[in-house]
Amino acid sequence: MITSIEGFRRTGGVLGLVAIAVGGGSAWAAPGDPPASVISASSAAERIYAAAPARLLQFRTLVAGAERQSSTGSGFLVTADGLAITNYHVVSQVALDPKTYRLEYAAADGNRGEAKLLAIDLANDLAVAHIERRDAPFFAFDEAAMTRGLPKGERLYSMGNPLDLGFTITEGIYNGVVERSYNERMHFTGALNPGMSGGPAVTAEGLVVGVNVAKRTGAELVSFLVPARFAAALLQRVRDNEAAPPQDFRAEIGRQLAARQAGLYKSFGDRGFRAIAFGPYQAPETTAPWFNCSAQTNAGATPKPRASINSMNCRSDTNLFIANDLTTGSIQLSHSYVTTADLNQFQFATFLSRQSQPFLGQAILIGGSASRKWHTSQRRSRGLAKSPAAPRRLVRPGLSRVRRAL
Repeated sequence: MITSIEGFRRTGGVLGLVAIAVGGGSAWAAPGDPPASVISASSAAERIYAAAPARLLQFRTLVAGAERQSSTGSGFLVTADGLAITNYHVVSQVALDPKTYRLEYAAADGNRGEAKLLAIDLANDLAVAHIERRDAPFFAFDEAAMTRGLPKGERLYSMGNPLDLGFTITEGIYNGVVERSYNERMHFTGALNPGMSGGPAVTAEGLVVGVNVAKRTGAELVSFLVPARFAAALLQRVRDNEAAPPQDFRAEIGRQLAARQAGLYKSFGDRGFRAIAFGPYQAPETTAPWFNCSAQTNAGATPKPRASINSMNCRSDTNLFIANDLTTGSIQLSHSYVTTADLNQFQFATFLSRQSQPFLGQAILIGGSASRKWHTSQRRSRGLAKSPAAPRRLVRPGLSRVRRAL
């Protein structure tokens, strides 16, 4: 869907006039006229976008040998000397393989040129790049919003270049910080589309409160922003660091990934577990709030199954983008309780072996793709786990398979 702002036109044929009292005075409006609130919102969008072209950027990753673009995203200037904010995933190819890819920018006012990657924030999907601009207009952060937060229901305006169709602005509503999420994200009910990643989301005063980062597929206008304070912190790191940026960011990516994963696993462990009933057994379930759990059963299958399967799967909302073919950081806990109806022991063992195959990919605790490029070989282990709530019952021996990233 193309996000754009369309003006309102008055309907023809005025049937009557309605008096509206405003602060002791009076105003007159035709029934077909848009409400004053709609007019002010539309005017704010027009005013914001009119001032944006010199500050709004599109970032393009080009294959150096072919000089053709591989991917596009958005960004915005935050200093007069050419520092700009975008998403890490917009510039990830350049960060991981600078010999194959290079970065350039195109501004909404027609300026274009080379861009240089200076810093990344892997955990918050942010990056800072530099372009050759002097005394350029730039976006300012909303310091009050970063300190005190925004009220739910405030109207925000997001900008970017969706699907490489041209720069655009879209209105939406701020609905607070996403609940049940390990990564702090703002819920924005506006239309974000591919290519708008890294663009600014601003208030009616044109101050940046968030950075476009993602949308929920299969939903309507469920989009997400990175809070502006993370972008401001990364910008300050660049200003404070006098060292030249690395040519290859792989070492820095590895360092940030290790630090982030260590924090994730510590938080996961600190939250602890609670015991839940699972058939005649007690199974561990995490108390971390950033897990979504679901259950499945084959009880209603036709023809009637020869073995009953009840399973539960809990998956964390902790995915972290590293490269186009690697998303890591997810934790998954799965339990299955299987009973036989009329299978003998050999048949039941064969049945269990076959049933376990579809779950092998899900058993990768770090989540993401199973590309051999990024993962080590599997390790296997067997063991008995005693239930603390039912010490005389043992969970059946199970086979676990783990792959580690990078």
